[in-house]
Amino acid sequence: MAKSEKRKIGDIGEGVACKYLENKGFTVIERNYLKPWGEIDIVARKAKKLYFVEVKSKSCDLELDFALSRETYRPEENMHPQKIQRLRRAIQTYLLDRKIAQTQTWQFDLACVYLDFDIKRARVELMEDIIL
Repeated sequence: MAKSEKRKIGDIGEGVACKYLENKGFTVIERNYLKPWGEIDIVARKAKKLYFVEVKSKSCDLELDFALSRETYRPEENMHPQKIQRLRRAIQTYLLDRKIAQTQTWQFDLACVYLDFDIKRARVELMEDIIL
């Protein structure tokens, strides 16, 4: 089955987010952990802490309308209560599935990825330690 344009942009955004995290010293452990009740885009580790990262991607013109685009559409606004509930359940399941100790520290981050396909560049904004 062919991927939708939205899914293609999402996949590219996740790849950009992984590269961004790796450049910041993170080790990406897993991508697209999927359960019927939710998905975790990226699971990463830095030092002794786990990071669960949700990626929201948007195609835009970085040189001309990034600021305007940011004002009219903010990817973090897609984090509605139902999405947060699904993420919470997926994280709980991940921790149980992987038999990760309850003492393991972890946090949830949101990576907003802005993609400019014309100039083949991206911009990542990482919102850290979001309370679920």
